[in-house]
Amino acid sequence: MTVTQLKPVDTGSPDPTPPRFSGRGGRWWVPWLFLAPALVLFLYFKFVPMGSALVMSFQNVQPFLGNQWVGGDNYAKVIASDGFQQAAWHTVLLALCQTAGSMLLGLILALLMEGQSHRLSFIRSAAFLPVVVPMAVVAELWRIMYHPTGDGMLNSLIGLVGLGPSGFINDPHTSMASVIVTGIWRGAPYDMMIFLAGLAGVNRDLYEAATVDGASRARRLLHVTLPGLRSVFSILFILAAIRGLRVFTEVFLLTNGGPNGSTEVVMTLITKLGLEQNRLGVASAGAVLLFLATLLLTVVVSILRRRERE
Repeated sequence: MTVTQLKPVDTGSPDPTPPRFSGRGGRWWVPWLFLAPALVLFLYFKFVPMGSALVMSFQNVQPFLGNQWVGGDNYAKVIASDGFQQAAWHTVLLALCQTAGSMLLGLILALLMEGQSHRLSFIRSAAFLPVVVPMAVVAELWRIMYHPTGDGMLNSLIGLVGLGPSGFINDPHTSMASVIVTGIWRGAPYDMMIFLAGLAGVNRDLYEAATVDGASRARRLLHVTLPGLRSVFSILFILAAIRGLRVFTEVFLLTNGGPNGSTEVVMTLITKLGLEQNRLGVASAGAVLLFLATLLLTVVVSILRRRERE
């Protein structure tokens, strides 16, 4: 008997293996074609203005008369200006307080809302609403609550405990604290969601081992939860610190730097120098300094995180 060798039948179906787009012979330009609209918008509305601002920071900008090169005089004026130094201090203070307050409140909310219950999902969604509401709406809402008269919303509440009416954003002594509270209220839910994602990655076996060893809830939080969230703290610190250094919208809408410059930050000062006083060169120098400070903070924190990993 002879064994007949069977040959595979050609069905004409295409090869299921998808073609690979090599860098030389393939269609490497297809991804860039899809990215082209976004890249053009970024180039025209972000990178080109950034380059123009860098050039103008070394010039005395005179619209319709021609710009004059002044070198580093604009930077010297900005650094030596009392108004810029005060605005820089307010910016740092606002960034530190909002960062610490948002992270602390976000962690507390995350610990309270951790779980898989459907009720918790609804509560988490409701708590996240301040993040998705436009800042203009949030500022107007808090302006109404901060009404300085005795029948204002917050003044009516503090009047129940025997405290007198406060001026809030209209008082130089309380305006900065009022802006900080608004920023914490809006930023804490965002930190809460990131903390919830970090809590999901903490090893549950460590909680069980700590419970068997007789550790209290406070000790489990201190020795298990917080070390497990170390990377989350680093990420949130970078994001919140950058957001704090670039704070503008809430200050502009609530106080516009007032009263008497008590809430003036770098971004509102740059806006006034450039758009109100027409000192575009000095304003550009301040913007470049703010960008360098933000970049330096990001690089320093990234280096520290890398050393911790090593």
